[in-house]
Amino acid sequence: MDLIIQGPDILQCAIVQQSVWHMEKESMPLAAGYVVSCINSDERLHGKCSAKVKNFQGKLSPLEMALDIISKGVPDVVGFSVLGWNYKQFINVARTLKQYNDRCLIVFGGNHVSNQAAKVFTETHDVDIIVNGEGEFTIADILHAHVNSLPLNGVDGISFVGTDGEVETTAPRARIVDLDTIPSPILNGTIPLTDHRGAFRYDVALIETNRGCPYQCSFCYWGGATGQKIRAFSMDRLRAETTELVRAGAETLVLCDANFGMLRQDLEFVELLIELKERYGRPHALETSWAKNKNAMFYEIVQRMNKAGLQSSFTIALQTLNENALDQMNRKNMKINDWKELALWLQEQNLDVYAELIWGAPGETLESFLNGYDELSEYVSRIATYPMLLLPNTDYGDNPEKYGFKTIKGVNDDFDYVLSNDSADLTEHSEAWRFIFWARLLAENLVFRNLYPVARALLNFKQSEIILSFAGYVETSDLEVAARMKNAAEKSIADPDSLAPILEVCFTDPQFDILAHEWLRSLGPSRIGFELLDVFSALLAFDLDTRPVVDPHTREYKSVQERVDVRGRHWLLETQYDFDIPTLLGAVSKQISIPIDEVLQPKKTVVALRFKQGFETFVRSTNHEETVHFVAEVVEFDQVTEATQIA
Repeated sequence: MDLIIQGPDILQCAIVQQSVWHMEKESMPLAAGYVVSCINSDERLHGKCSAKVKNFQGKLSPLEMALDIISKGVPDVVGFSVLGWNYKQFINVARTLKQYNDRCLIVFGGNHVSNQAAKVFTETHDVDIIVNGEGEFTIADILHAHVNSLPLNGVDGISFVGTDGEVETTAPRARIVDLDTIPSPILNGTIPLTDHRGAFRYDVALIETNRGCPYQCSFCYWGGATGQKIRAFSMDRLRAETTELVRAGAETLVLCDANFGMLRQDLEFVELLIELKERYGRPHALETSWAKNKNAMFYEIVQRMNKAGLQSSFTIALQTLNENALDQMNRKNMKINDWKELALWLQEQNLDVYAELIWGAPGETLESFLNGYDELSEYVSRIATYPMLLLPNTDYGDNPEKYGFKTIKGVNDDFDYVLSNDSADLTEHSEAWRFIFWARLLAENLVFRNLYPVARALLNFKQSEIILSFAGYVETSDLEVAARMKNAAEKSIADPDSLAPILEVCFTDPQFDILAHEWLRSLGPSRIGFELLDVFSALLAFDLDTRPVVDPHTREYKSVQERVDVRGRHWLLETQYDFDIPTLLGAVSKQISIPIDEVLQPKKTVVALRFKQGFETFVRSTNHEETVHFVAEVVEFDQVTEATQIA
């Protein structure tokens, strides 16, 4: 039986979005903005419905979100943009809203609940409707039915519980072919771009240039777009939106695309950014998920960006180097065998590059995973490592028994964490989780950077061995900071957010520097050798000195000077080492053989560093794609003039 909604004359609607990041600044609510724009521009709803965005930071609890909504009056309809990290929180918020207004219509949409009505309605009775697939026009149709007391079975792309208690799912909704028919929340003011001071109010600017993904990887859903033909927004629309974002002060643009660099239009978009950068002095960076297969146009895009000084983090998204695991992942169709040449080419262009690996894929063992990690680290030291999560609407998530997956639900999220599979038991997974925590902390998030390639070149010390050596030292250290790090590592599988506060410690707590140097000295006799220990101590100091900084006056630099130019606000400062570390790093990066006697030769070297300001926004976010832009760069010494001396 169908459900008929009795609606009021004027409907108050809120679309709720919550970021995954735990930081002070908001994340831009693009998804909610799309939905609200569609509602408020729908002629059928004019004078009958008023919709607004409710945007919450990742650090807020269900209590804080519920109180915010309740204090302003519970709307008649509340839609939630649901992902795995906020599913449980939103269920709790919905339950509270229903208690204060039992007639409030609760709508869930988003990747995590699409096509999952049976699960959602079993776990909560406070959700009324599930949106399956793209939701912009679907929710407008739901509201049209609501205000006109029409049956819901006339709305495509939804699931609901009918009056007979049975779950009903309507016909699938056709994909939006012309994306420009979605009104732009950036252009129509639905998403406010500046704060009360007139500054850009978000951590980064989000924009979507296309939807769809031609691949069907076993672990991925990507908004239901996998296996779908790519559809693009028009360049006229993108030009207008991007210009508005840049004029509002956006310095970093992040694209919500699955394979940027695949379409000819992507080159046009980059040319637009370069044009805007020349006119306004920004954006400074473009972050995106790059196309898995790199064609000639990708290389042209990269060269244009490099010449214009437009930064990016270029991703080598391998996920695994194990052939058997790749086969079961359904990634054999990707031409990833040329990744070594790509990594070297990007480095020759002096561009940032990182790689991605997922632990827990069927066919992978801990040994093969660490071997792949170390092989990859010879070309790319910043490797983002993640545990396998089983997601709805994926082959792995829908068929766990096929691969022998044993899982457990997260404490604060709704992800299924893999405990074992047919190729790796619980013991191997436990050891892998330990490694992942420390690898994410020390390599992915750029706490150590130059230590790895030099140790490999001079000592044949593998990156995974360095990471595990540091972990082992922390686990036996009596320092208070070590106890905090050990505690975070132990609970990391149950609480992935445990990494964020420890990352802040690594960037800001002087006790961490003491711990790092003590660890290095402990390696002296057995692994480094006394003759190289001073060199590696200087190298470690360089890594610590060039970490992203919130306030350089809290560190022992020789001098600090603040500057503002076309590259934004930054610090210029001086520091000194007993060895010529920049020359050593240059030789290692170019694979130039250096006689050991030359390496050991002390040489007092003053180094000038440039730091981008604003890292306080990201210090706890674990967003390594943003963090990389705050690592110091070595500059010509004559750029540092009339520096303010530190007392």
